[in-house]
Amino acid sequence: MKQLVITEPGKAIWTDAPIPQPSPTEVLVKVEAVTTCPQWDLHIMNGEPMFSGMDLSYPYHPGQPGHEMVGEVVAAGSEVVNFVPGTRVAVWRDSGPARPGAYAEYVALPSENLLPVKADLKPEDIASLELAMCVHVSFDQLAMLGSLQGKTLGITGLGPAGLIAVQIGKALGAARVVAFDLVTERCELALELGADEALDPADEKRDSRYLDFGLDMTGFPKAIDFLVRHTKTAVAVFGVLRDPMTFPPSHWYGGFTLMGYGDHNLGAARRALSLIDIGALRLAPLVTHQMEFDAYEDGIELLRNRQAIKILFSIKG
Repeated sequence: MKQLVITEPGKAIWTDAPIPQPSPTEVLVKVEAVTTCPQWDLHIMNGEPMFSGMDLSYPYHPGQPGHEMVGEVVAAGSEVVNFVPGTRVAVWRDSGPARPGAYAEYVALPSENLLPVKADLKPEDIASLELAMCVHVSFDQLAMLGSLQGKTLGITGLGPAGLIAVQIGKALGAARVVAFDLVTERCELALELGADEALDPADEKRDSRYLDFGLDMTGFPKAIDFLVRHTKTAVAVFGVLRDPMTFPPSHWYGGFTLMGYGDHNLGAARRALSLIDIGALRLAPLVTHQMEFDAYEDGIELLRNRQAIKILFSIKG
């Protein structure tokens, strides 16, 4: 089979590799398509670790573990009882950095990290299930402090995760979703996906705490601070936080909560999948380009220049 490998920062090759053999608890999946996780793919191609303190060495399997994937089960380990060959599946949880990713013709994955998905969903409709699960985790955290029903939700950052958050926020009953990003085209897409307002933060003239809840998708302290200053109840930080930030004295009184990220879990994955199944969460609009695996370097350049939001990679032919 063929498999994509980053041999050094900035260099990826589509190379020969043996078809992996699934362990007793794994399934072998024929990969249909993979969508980029821009954070992973850009960091690793740039020679930068995804998380602070993370070890990084090459060769590296891009977007490891290539975790936004849809495919078909072709073989199952002896202890697997919930999947049979022919089952169409999507990854809901990544498998960690100790194994090759799904940028390949075949990949062996723990069966517990997969969910069966409808056959009539196009690859772009479902490949990013894992990201949808991740975003839903933050909504589940906010839900511990109160329902979104009838409330105003603010979202900073309209990359793939932010555009998913716009839709989940509306699906969970937010009366208004106010989204912020520096890129005009992403604001326009957010409006198409259900946001009530989509603004450049520099254009926000309201000084009051008019948002009930906030969700930061950037991890940038400046963006988080902007959202905190406009939010009454709680802000959940979804974006990977790499630099220190401050908690403003103005929010010390009144029970305001600033939340870090939670844990990936099957319940959040199933809730996200149910929204996809009923059409309340559309992932296809996030896929701005479709390319073949051997054009990976070109795709990363599109992401780097903000000419793409997500890229769907598939096998040639």
